[in-house]
Amino acid sequence: MIKLAKNTFEIGLEKPVKLLHVTDTHLTLADELDDEKKRQLAKARGRDFGDVDGSVEANLREQIAYSKENCDLLVHSGDLIDFVSHANVAKAREILKDDGIFFIAGNHEYSRWVGEAWEDLSYRMTSYMQMGFGLGVPMFWNSRVVGGVNVVGIDNGYYHFADWQTWRLRREAEKGLPIVLVFHDPLFEQSLYDHHMAKPHADCAYIVGCDEEHLLPYSEFRAVQQRPDEPTLRMIDYIKSEPLIKLILTGHLHYNFESVIREGLPQIVTGCGSDGTAREITLE
Repeated sequence: MIKLAKNTFEIGLEKPVKLLHVTDTHLTLADELDDEKKRQLAKARGRDFGDVDGSVEANLREQIAYSKENCDLLVHSGDLIDFVSHANVAKAREILKDDGIFFIAGNHEYSRWVGEAWEDLSYRMTSYMQMGFGLGVPMFWNSRVVGGVNVVGIDNGYYHFADWQTWRLRREAEKGLPIVLVFHDPLFEQSLYDHHMAKPHADCAYIVGCDEEHLLPYSEFRAVQQRPDEPTLRMIDYIKSEPLIKLILTGHLHYNFESVIREGLPQIVTGCGSDGTAREITLE
């Protein structure tokens, strides 16, 4: 059953545009084309996400149906699949053929066994090739204009941005349209950081752009993983300075949260789509 939150933002449009934000579906499928180890992983991860007799896919189908009836576009900000398997890749490719869905990858799109390796560019590209060059849609960068809004997706699933992504975002801004940014990992914001670090046994906040002071409570592994490099800091500076960027949609944390990156730039975290959570965004 769909669990719907709703937000309205005024960004200066002549006619409202509605987006349905969905994230973190975490499909956990495996079949006879996958080996026994992968099928056992599918069972274990399916239990983690409460997948009972295909309920996760059923929730996604309901979200898609709701978007088609009520919204202009479904925006998915990553982790559509939980790990790379024949069945997951086939299902994701089938779903993403739908032109009514805008997608950008999260970290789990490239996960082969969930946490078995250091996730870097080499790991990502190995998984990308294993999928047969991705899921049939853009995964590292995506953009689409809908109703006078430029929806721009950027893959930051490993907590970093690259300079080429900043360059392309600057080119998008040259269109002169209001921009909705979509990526998987949220940007650092103090109230979000505090909220996550207050959780029991939290060893990091799983967000992008923490400075050294905020990295102090992290475990060593998580600090190395999430410490921003110079290209990442340049992207964050640009996002904060570009007035055409009106809204950021993210996921990754598996709960709903709303904050403000700078005046006029809200950041929305939407919860786990696997349980039916979705967010209807009205832009006016």
